[in-house]
Amino acid sequence: MRCVLAVDQSTSATKAMLFAPDGRLLDRESRDHAQHYPQPGWVEHDAEEIWQNVLATVRALVARHAADDTEIIGLSLTNQRETFVVFERDTGRPLHRALVWQCRRSEPLCTAALAAGHGELVESTTGLRIDPYFSGSKLQWLIRHRPDLGAQLTAGDALIGTIDAYLIYRLTGGAVFACDSTNASRTLLYDVRRLAWSPELCALWQVPLHALPEVRDSAAGYGTTTVRGALGRPVPICGVMGDSQAALFAHGCFAAGSAKVTFGTGSSVLLNLGPEFRRSHHGVVTALAWTLGGVPTYAFEGIIISAASTLTWLRDQLGLVESLADVEAMARALPDNGGVYLVPAFSGLGLPYWQPSARAAIVGLSAHSDRRHLVRAALESIAFQLNDALDVLRRDAGLDLAAIHADGGPTGNAFLMQFTADVTVAELRLAPFAECSAWGAVMAGLLGLGVHRSLAELAALARPGRVYRPEMPAAEAAVLVRRWRHAVQQTILPATP
Repeated sequence: MRCVLAVDQSTSATKAMLFAPDGRLLDRESRDHAQHYPQPGWVEHDAEEIWQNVLATVRALVARHAADDTEIIGLSLTNQRETFVVFERDTGRPLHRALVWQCRRSEPLCTAALAAGHGELVESTTGLRIDPYFSGSKLQWLIRHRPDLGAQLTAGDALIGTIDAYLIYRLTGGAVFACDSTNASRTLLYDVRRLAWSPELCALWQVPLHALPEVRDSAAGYGTTTVRGALGRPVPICGVMGDSQAALFAHGCFAAGSAKVTFGTGSSVLLNLGPEFRRSHHGVVTALAWTLGGVPTYAFEGIIISAASTLTWLRDQLGLVESLADVEAMARALPDNGGVYLVPAFSGLGLPYWQPSARAAIVGLSAHSDRRHLVRAALESIAFQLNDALDVLRRDAGLDLAAIHADGGPTGNAFLMQFTADVTVAELRLAPFAECSAWGAVMAGLLGLGVHRSLAELAALARPGRVYRPEMPAAEAAVLVRRWRHAVQQTILPATP
């Protein structure tokens, strides 16, 4: 059987998967990696650990199929966006921990850039906002605080990689230093209209342009690899996309007006805009959805910074649950939220508030509140944030968005999915499996490899998943949303005497 090997390098784990060309997931292997928090608001990953996890997952997966007639025809890659690595040109060895998209250490630099009037240049060129969520200001911070790294970058001895560029460099033994356009577009350094690195933005963030990777199409080739001998022969690397865009692709949202939400560590809502670049009037960022054959497709994106990571926080930091599998039962054990709202502004608030200085808060506790109320409030916060994002997207796009495709691990939580359908007053169409980002990258790879020759062929592979429709009375949902937004304001506005 011919199949494609997919590597999905996410914020919390690295997965290797085997997909048949018709979309069937044949097998998977996963390894978590450590989250490093050197200071409040700082988040780092060990990029060497991530690379070793790629090797370990692929080797374990391939070993299980050594006796099969499985023929791996290519490797596709999807990854966490905005996170970047500075690494040595000669060896690929990381020279600093990767700075993660959640990291807020560059807030003062963003504030200074906005005060200096650079917001319009950044937004009109990249479609994004000046915010620590994106890579540019954190690169500037690292170069300023580690002048030795800055000197190596200037001299050409070190390189800057988005996660896809870093892994491709390691997979090809340094033969290919390239990233795809969706990942390049998340750096605040890339001109999404010209489809090229911007010298002006590189100068703004003090980043040496020559240290950045070549940018290629999402379905382009990225060299060949044996994954350090795990494969019996070199296979082409083909199909590379940032995880959220790959999920949009996997849902077959190829037409303007189609939309999806990925429930993950954070969440991303993407609405296909077609080939024309458009700007929002309400704080929505304009994303590069993908490029195929040199032709871009754009999307409006609503960014939710803390989604499933809030549930992980309940488990790892507070010890309120032993397993995330217990969350749904605990939420269902209550008739309602008891007036308790958790605003998970651990790394600020994204759309529509864009308040990097906001901090998390639990509102509405009483003597009758217990850990179940906090767990339920954490789950509900994911739906409330999505509703806030959808409200803005609806206004900007002029669409009612009555149906949204959905994917990600939390889609297995039936309570969360039904509550989301209720408060957003939208039909949620779930993917038939959770690994949408990996399958989206594989779909792009199948295009590039010539296995499938058109988007129409790929769309024909779609299989239906579960559908959730609104059941809560609209007036009841509106009250919950109003109370949620009151809770949000308490994390933004200064306390009154």
